[in-house]
Amino acid sequence: MEEEELQEIRKNLLKMREELLAEAEKCYEASQSLGKDGVPDIGDMSSNSYNQEVLMNLSEAQRGRVRDIDAALERMDNGVYGLCARCEEEIPTRRMEVRPFSRYCVDCKSEVEKFGE
Repeated sequence: MEEEELQEIRKNLLKMREELLAEAEKCYEASQSLGKDGVPDIGDMSSNSYNQEVLMNLSEAQRGRVRDIDAALERMDNGVYGLCARCEEEIPTRRMEVRPFSRYCVDCKSEVEKFGE
């Protein structure tokens, strides 16, 4: 990949990272405010607990995505961005366009999902 292309991808990854962190923060704040608007009945408490758990899990998924983006940025710094972490072959451009933080080519990703890393 050319340097100019890498810089554009880096800019997009950083923007994606910033948006995910902002969204995760909003979800966290929303989960913290559930059930603090008066004296709830048992149904409200159950519903609030479930909603809070869903929002916290969403934030965890977002944190996982941020970790993936950070790893992609590190691979850029190390000069191995776009290479499969398993077979070391170049990851197809189309896959990198769709998931710019991909660590694996499609074949290796399938194997990792089946058998683990």
